[in-house]
Amino acid sequence: MEYRRTAVIKLDTPEGADDSLRETVEQFKHCANTASEWCWHDDDGYHVTSKAKAERALYDQLRDETDLTANLVQKGIRRAVEAIKSGVERLKRGENTSQPHFSADSAVYDKRSATFHRDHVSLSTVDGRVECDYILPDDSEIPPTKYVSDEDFEFRMAHLQYRDGDWYLHASMRKVEADEESSESESKHRTVLGVDLGVNNLAVASTGLFWSADEFNHWRREYEKRRGSLQQCGSRHAHENIELVGQKEYGRFEIYLHTVANEIIEEAVENDCSHIVFEDLTHIRENIPEATWQHVWAFRRLYEYVEYKAEEHGIEAVQVDPRNTSKRCSTCGFTHDANRSVESFECQQCGYENHADYNASKNIGLQYLRRRQNAGDGGAPVDVRLNRGTLNVSGEYVPPASTEA
Repeated sequence: MEYRRTAVIKLDTPEGADDSLRETVEQFKHCANTASEWCWHDDDGYHVTSKAKAERALYDQLRDETDLTANLVQKGIRRAVEAIKSGVERLKRGENTSQPHFSADSAVYDKRSATFHRDHVSLSTVDGRVECDYILPDDSEIPPTKYVSDEDFEFRMAHLQYRDGDWYLHASMRKVEADEESSESESKHRTVLGVDLGVNNLAVASTGLFWSADEFNHWRREYEKRRGSLQQCGSRHAHENIELVGQKEYGRFEIYLHTVANEIIEEAVENDCSHIVFEDLTHIRENIPEATWQHVWAFRRLYEYVEYKAEEHGIEAVQVDPRNTSKRCSTCGFTHDANRSVESFECQQCGYENHADYNASKNIGLQYLRRRQNAGDGGAPVDVRLNRGTLNVSGEYVPPASTEA
């Protein structure tokens, strides 16, 4: 049986290493954005989704333009290609999208560009190798110490991220246990993570995690005010400033969305989920009429980030029909407009009460289960992961094994 976990490890960087790590990340983003530009605006008239083709065209150029190792250059190109693939899929579905742009302070490392130890990591940088100690909780039963200290968990790859003045390693780890029944049990039960999107809460997972949109909405309003004031001026300088405000707005929002996407994936990995299920975004304006164009853009961008990041963990991001997910009871299935009142949900039939967005996230997961069941493909049963236990396709609660029913 295989277990996958993401260990979020704070790093203790040695004196003088910060500049090297910062420059490495900047050059990594340069590789990703250069590749994104080339793949999105290919001379042949179509978007390039072949990693091999992109590397053949750009590898030598980016090796000359940066001080990165060959592996980091390749990782930067491949990150862009994965994002392009997501964009192409959206275009095939008739949805609007744009060229991916990478602004978050992040770089991808594997075992060729990083050497992972149980107490420190050696990272390739533009100035050679940098060794950083891990800052871990003393309690061996608390993540990430629980996984890092377990010799059975193998480091696979990691994302180096700079956040709030500190460096973090988001390490993907795998543990394989020899079990004669592992293959059978793996095929018998998988779980999915349902995710609801909204204006007040940008995302809510079926495990009970909420990502508030307060900060997003605050800055959205602030940038709207700035644009409005500049538009009243009407000068050329004001017009240039409007463009600058837009760039800052997108940059700030993209950093936040990358963080949310990473945390959604961490939650899915932590709970052994095979799929992350979102509502279909094709008609998101009709489904969430109070959403502004910034919200719609954020929903689409968040899905794109989750989609390509999840692939690195063997997790698939999918979309399902969102009809009735906001007014259907996730416990008994009764559907009525009166069930939901703003952010509160109370089933008029069985009396189930909870936060409306949390109820919707469970229904989104259940929609995927029903779709699999109706497909008649003979696939293994799948449950929706909750904060404690799971829901099966009938909406029945299954408590965790260690908890009495």
